[in-house]
Amino acid sequence: MKVVLLSGGGGGARFARGLADALSEDDLTIVGNVGDDLEILGLHVSPDLDSLLYTLAGFIDVERGWGRAGETWTALVSAARWGGEDWFRLGDLDIGLQLVRTEMLRAGVALSQVTAQLAEKASLNTHILPATDDRLRTHVQTSAGDFPFQEWFVGRAHEDDVYAVRYEGADDASPAPGVLEAIADAAAILVAPSNPYLSIGPILAVNEIRSALESRRARCVAVSPLVGGKAVSGPLDRMLSRMAGGTTPAHVTDCYLGVIDALVIDRADAPAAAKVELVATTTLMRDRDAARRLAEKALEVACG
Repeated sequence: MKVVLLSGGGGGARFARGLADALSEDDLTIVGNVGDDLEILGLHVSPDLDSLLYTLAGFIDVERGWGRAGETWTALVSAARWGGEDWFRLGDLDIGLQLVRTEMLRAGVALSQVTAQLAEKASLNTHILPATDDRLRTHVQTSAGDFPFQEWFVGRAHEDDVYAVRYEGADDASPAPGVLEAIADAAAILVAPSNPYLSIGPILAVNEIRSALESRRARCVAVSPLVGGKAVSGPLDRMLSRMAGGTTPAHVTDCYLGVIDALVIDRADAPAAAKVELVATTTLMRDRDAARRLAEKALEVACG
């Protein structure tokens, strides 16, 4: 059964691992967010694609929830001493991957091809596709000004309240090769428990991707990133309260109207009503088994 997952952030990567455990690896295609990408210290970094790669390959630092396990920071410390930026945490093992990606991109290799080669080096059969090979960057408008996503999220510790989000380059972006074909061939389409504005929004901002999802034949099911109206991590509950007017399942589904048929919510958020079908279960992914159970429930809803 061919399944497509839209994913971004750490929660998306953990759900992707659960989904990979529930399926044959070759049956899963993940469309990853690239709105978080940045260029720093001369390197092109794709944090959400890397989180998927590291998590699926078993390289992720589980305690931090990002970066490589067993990481060291010698290169970054040295760069800072020479006046380089050190607010974005790149460890030595991570820098190795960033060097390879940056070199390939500068040689004219598309991001989707680079990602496929990195996945092959990590011995992954799961297909990881960037939403687009074109430049697409998320910016947030806050009370303190307009910031590129990483500068606000990491550099400013996402303390500023967000009033609006824009996706620079989205209007001119085309889907990466394979994305539209995967959506058309899918028996089920899932949206990970990721931030609708910051992680899934940039994917849906690519017009052809959104159009393909709106005209889908397969059911599309999203998993809510909220538990009891609160974000498991990150600023989503604050963003929903300010930008959508609340943190109920209905406020989450309103971010996806026309794209999803159902929303899987945590039992702590039930009972509730929304404009799509709601299915309650335990959504907190405390470990790998819990992530698999959640993925199996989402698949059940999508196929049933």
